[in-house]
Amino acid sequence: MNIMHQQPPLAGIRVLEFAGLAPGPFAGMLLADYGATVLRLDRAPIQPSGDQLTRRKTSICVNMKSPAGLALIKKLITQVDVVIDPFRPGVLEKAGLSPEGVLLKLNPRLIIGRMTGFRRDGKYSMMAGHDINYIAVSGVLSMFGRKGERPYPPGNVVGDFAGGGAMCFMGILLAFIAREKTGFGQVVEANMVDGSAILATMPRLGTKTAVWKEERGTNMLDGGAPFYQTYETKDGKYMAVGAIEPQFYAALLKGLNLKPSDLPGNRDVRADWDRLTQFFASVFKTKTRSEWESIFDGTDACCTPVFTQAELEAQGFDQRPAVTLKSTPALAIHEGNDDRPAAVGQGIGVEGSGWDSKILEPGTGGEELVGRWMGWSKGRQYDVENGGLVLKDMAKI
Repeated sequence: MNIMHQQPPLAGIRVLEFAGLAPGPFAGMLLADYGATVLRLDRAPIQPSGDQLTRRKTSICVNMKSPAGLALIKKLITQVDVVIDPFRPGVLEKAGLSPEGVLLKLNPRLIIGRMTGFRRDGKYSMMAGHDINYIAVSGVLSMFGRKGERPYPPGNVVGDFAGGGAMCFMGILLAFIAREKTGFGQVVEANMVDGSAILATMPRLGTKTAVWKEERGTNMLDGGAPFYQTYETKDGKYMAVGAIEPQFYAALLKGLNLKPSDLPGNRDVRADWDRLTQFFASVFKTKTRSEWESIFDGTDACCTPVFTQAELEAQGFDQRPAVTLKSTPALAIHEGNDDRPAAVGQGIGVEGSGWDSKILEPGTGGEELVGRWMGWSKGRQYDVENGGLVLKDMAKI
């Protein structure tokens, strides 16, 4: 059997994603990558969207404050499998869409993924925040930074995407497993404080051992060790070194054309780490990155180039789904032909190949999808008022 002809695992799953920023749309995009059909619900009056996490999604606009708009949402709820709620606590309840009080009563099989930054039961629950705030109060931000310097935020990868959107995605999948056993959906509550904290389990536990107990930036994996470090090359680029084990360290020295006796210290003596780091830095600056690549490619020195995103795009690096399912592959991201290995994903991919994404303007493509889901047509079951869809003749529907 041609595995590329088997459907992705979430084919047939319907997702209603309330428009939001970063983690909610990311969870929706991951569901879409694995075959779910995702409809983004934007608010009317229409506001411009900056959301780029729109792969394979469509959109409708609805005025949640309009009784007829709210009625339309409730009708949709009866026919979907997943709702993604990206709002601060209380927003859906205030709108008359309480997950447990309304939505699950309308559709007991519904899975409601609720994504917040702070914990819903913590002292910060009603405060505004961003990734940097969520990982700050989780303790994770305190672990990023060089010795003697202030903590620095690692972009918004740890909170928004890893601890937020990806954890919400995982929770939704777990709820699907539970639904297979019980027949019922449930509310999935994800937050970036707990999500980022669980991602930092190893370093947190390591603070009680020699692995991570020292000052920030002086431990083995946070920039302190000379054998787990980045080094600038002659041409201003960088190589990444991860030669932790002795055999890998020996391969590193061989590639650098060094003997242990050439070194100004012992890798196993923490007091020597700064001297060794400075020494290796001077060695790496003697050659360009491409020259070091030709030396270390194919070796076990754990020494690789640090590529920029622009370099990878220029090289034609193929963006792939997060994990490979050999029998039921995800949908492809990188544009190409339809007959490709499972690791790449099935289908022809998307415009932009994961390097560029067109903004999904509110209201684009969603009415056609609503027609397929609900059997509705404009002017019969619904109308458009002030840019938003409204249920028509509510008493008859």
